[in-house]
Amino acid sequence: MANPRSFTLRGDAQLKLSSRDDIAPYLEKLDAIEDLEEVHLGGNSLGVEACRALAEVLQRKKQLKIADFADIFTGRLIDEIPDALRALCDALLETESLVELDLSDNAFGGRSAEPMVQLLTHNHALQVLKLANNGLGITGGTIVANALTAAAKELQSQGRESNLRTVICGRNRLENGSAPAWAEAFAAHGRLREVRMYQNGIRMEGIEAITSALTKCPTLEVLDLMDNTATLRGSRAIAACLPSWPALHTLNLNDCLLRPRGGALVAQALGKGNNKALRKLQLGYCELDPAALSALAKAISAHLEQLESLDVNGNWAEEDDESIESIKKALEKWGHEEGLEELDDLDPEGELSDAEGEDAAVADETEAEDDEDELAETTAATEQLSVADTQEVRLAGEPHLLSC
Repeated sequence: MANPRSFTLRGDAQLKLSSRDDIAPYLEKLDAIEDLEEVHLGGNSLGVEACRALAEVLQRKKQLKIADFADIFTGRLIDEIPDALRALCDALLETESLVELDLSDNAFGGRSAEPMVQLLTHNHALQVLKLANNGLGITGGTIVANALTAAAKELQSQGRESNLRTVICGRNRLENGSAPAWAEAFAAHGRLREVRMYQNGIRMEGIEAITSALTKCPTLEVLDLMDNTATLRGSRAIAACLPSWPALHTLNLNDCLLRPRGGALVAQALGKGNNKALRKLQLGYCELDPAALSALAKAISAHLEQLESLDVNGNWAEEDDESIESIKKALEKWGHEEGLEELDDLDPEGELSDAEGEDAAVADETEAEDDEDELAETTAATEQLSVADTQEVRLAGEPHLLSC
């Protein structure tokens, strides 16, 4: 049943509302809704003056809970967007009922991140932030993350806890450059339950930073790092951090290039019994071999009683391989025999090309040497202590394609 306190233009033919006159008929209907709770405007194109007129109305709506501004700048020039976005964000600055803000699918790039700063820093009611496919890049991502960190510090100075529960910032080209800022933000908001950072070009160092920071969020339920690059170092970090998330029910590592050794580490971590709430696990196209898949089967059989959806498609095994059969039996043990997703793209001949294999070997060897160096330095420091006696942009609306 539709919420009678909701206003929506979604589903209509795309509207191009540039001026105050253009949007006036719709604002009349919006303003007539007493105690307005939701606004959904996705799929339309709003100009600066239309947004300013909308902002004037929204500023009066003190019961607003959901502001859905996804995909509202299609066809707008980048020069228009900062002023339009600022008008909307400033209108919500003192809306203490605001629970969810969705600005996804607005490809406004890094230069349009700044207009969100005041809202993200000072509106502490916000629980759900959706910023997917915005083309933020490293600069924009860092601006957003820093604003969230500032918000947490402001709350801390007031002796209050953060209300932020969900952060979705996928497909934004955040890369490793913004990972430290995101790590700081996630650690500061320790009550996060859902974090989705998919398709961001984040590499192993960034994965390590982000997962380490998320150990400060013990109630984490959903972690989506799909289509970033973990390799052995990132996989090791994920594995080391898994025990910190006992409430985790969804883990998406599809296309994260865990590789055999990394996949085995993650599977072995799941086999320790710290993630019994896990219901959905996605490890597709991760270059896992039968040994890693067998380790996963053991983990499922031992502890993953709630696992009802599993994706291991695109990995290096045949459908009738013993490791796959073991996974099927493990799921069946818990009554989830239908939980295994399609296996139509398994690659039994899968192996790294000569060049990739050489690169992987060098990377693994380097990581192993780094581990040895770190251990040696730690040992030396400990011994020394003992002797002494005691770390941009296209037209809006076009899609753009972070150690424990």
